[in-house]
Amino acid sequence: MTKDALDEFLSSMDDPDSWRSVLNKLEGENIVLSDNDLEMIQRIQKKMIPDKDYDPYEPTVEWFTSKTEVMPLSAAPEPKGRFIPSKSEQGQIMKIVRAIRKGWVKTKEQKQLEKEQALPKFYDIWANSDPNAQDHPMHIPAPRMALPDHRESYNPPVEYIPTDEEIAEWNALDPELRPHNYIPKKHPNMRSVGAYERFINERFDRCLDLYLCPRMIKKRINIDPESLIPQLPSRKELEPYPTSLSIVYEGHTARIRCFSIDPTGKWLASGSDDCTVRCWELLTGRVVKSWKFDEPVMDVRWNPNPAFSILALAMENDVILINPSIGTKDVTVATDEAFANIWNKESPTKMEWNKPGPADFARGYRVVLHFNKSVTNVVWHRKGDYFSTVCPEGGGSAVSIHQISKKQTQHPFKKSYGLVQKVQFHPKKPWLFVATQRYIRVYNLIQQDLVHKLQPGVKWISSMDVHPQGDNVIMGSYDKRLCWFDLDLSAKPYKTLRYHKSAIRNATYHKTLPLFASCSDDGTVNIFHGMVYDSLDQNPLIVPLKSFKAHEVVESLGVLHVEFHPVQPWVVSCGSSGDGKFTLKLFS
Repeated sequence: MTKDALDEFLSSMDDPDSWRSVLNKLEGENIVLSDNDLEMIQRIQKKMIPDKDYDPYEPTVEWFTSKTEVMPLSAAPEPKGRFIPSKSEQGQIMKIVRAIRKGWVKTKEQKQLEKEQALPKFYDIWANSDPNAQDHPMHIPAPRMALPDHRESYNPPVEYIPTDEEIAEWNALDPELRPHNYIPKKHPNMRSVGAYERFINERFDRCLDLYLCPRMIKKRINIDPESLIPQLPSRKELEPYPTSLSIVYEGHTARIRCFSIDPTGKWLASGSDDCTVRCWELLTGRVVKSWKFDEPVMDVRWNPNPAFSILALAMENDVILINPSIGTKDVTVATDEAFANIWNKESPTKMEWNKPGPADFARGYRVVLHFNKSVTNVVWHRKGDYFSTVCPEGGGSAVSIHQISKKQTQHPFKKSYGLVQKVQFHPKKPWLFVATQRYIRVYNLIQQDLVHKLQPGVKWISSMDVHPQGDNVIMGSYDKRLCWFDLDLSAKPYKTLRYHKSAIRNATYHKTLPLFASCSDDGTVNIFHGMVYDSLDQNPLIVPLKSFKAHEVVESLGVLHVEFHPVQPWVVSCGSSGDGKFTLKLFS
């Protein structure tokens, strides 16, 4: 709303500064001009310079002059004559050098040193050392001798004077065990005090202590002991894992050395020194099949391929492949067809692939392989067509790889580098892990070369297992150590666990869960959480979870084998129950 002329006139009559007010159109308000502003306006109206303090006739500053500067504008190169040293200056310098060498001229430092040497030197005989002397950074001054007490007085109090019994007891002690090297005596005056007979000996011992006793500064670090304990997650966060005993499988009359759970998790096969193999229903403990042999069973392994039902048994010099016929009808038929097709092929190797007779075929025998030496271990490849056997006394043929579909056997090594204990296939790569007494060698079967040589540093390897991802290996030994190897990290163990009091018989991973277990001759089964991360920046997390007193120790043997369920967080162990029975136990 704008004002008309009458309103402006009335407002100008009321405001005495209206004649010097100016309307600011930007802000919409009147601004009162100061005296300086009015003076500046007047100078502009008179066509003068607005600032009255400005001098237009001040002297000019010559920014560019005819004088030669230090840094000339021209970039012409320096003349060569400037780089030639002056011969006259060189002669003067050589005169000074000769005078200094012959001692005619002395520097300030030499003159100061001569003055200091001319002064008389005084030493404080009571001081520890020269204050200007520079000691070693780790130097510690020698400890001072203790000050004399009342016992060393020429007139000690009565309570410090020993009795005859105390003097006899002091004389009976060894010199190193005596509290003091002297016996306090009472003298009537200072004149009666004789010379100390052990003075020379004690001074000599003191000198020996000073220059023969090493002293070193040890900086003590104040650290909270709780901070040194690693922060591990609670066991509640790491569930599920086995916590209690669920089922006991009884029936064997001699020591159970091996067992295996089929890939479906429904059946359990066990081999014993009573020369029998029993097939159990895992959830009920019912025996569904049983086989009797002439020799003790050394190893039992199920084929990991769920499309087939094949059980491999190792005893003395034979390996028998059995179709237990306890699965579905389709699996049983597919297994028989796979074995029926191999007899039409000729085996290019010298290994004997024997076809069982009608009686043995009715018992489930499908293939019998005969070896020259006793077989101790059988391991399947993840696809189920290959399996490997170990004959520790076989020399160059200690490790054999067999292919069922082609009915052939290969010996990948011409010689063995030690007594082979266990073998294991890599879960993803064509690698074979071979464990001898002290080393684990990893071979590439396609390129036929050595990939890794793991050095656990133990005396005798007893067992080995490969992580389902293939980058980690656990190994048990007879000297009570469980070693975890990270193949991407080093050939030495990443962690060495010593939780058992006796020899470790077996160590195994869970196929799907981050768990691993170990069993020992002390009768215990230990369960661990072992998480392996995909990131190379994170190391595996190992946490002890549970320890079961699974079986009793009989004849220095405890738990001989342990194995996880393929899917569930269950673990099965075998051993003695202490009352003459040999059982298997399921912990869930």
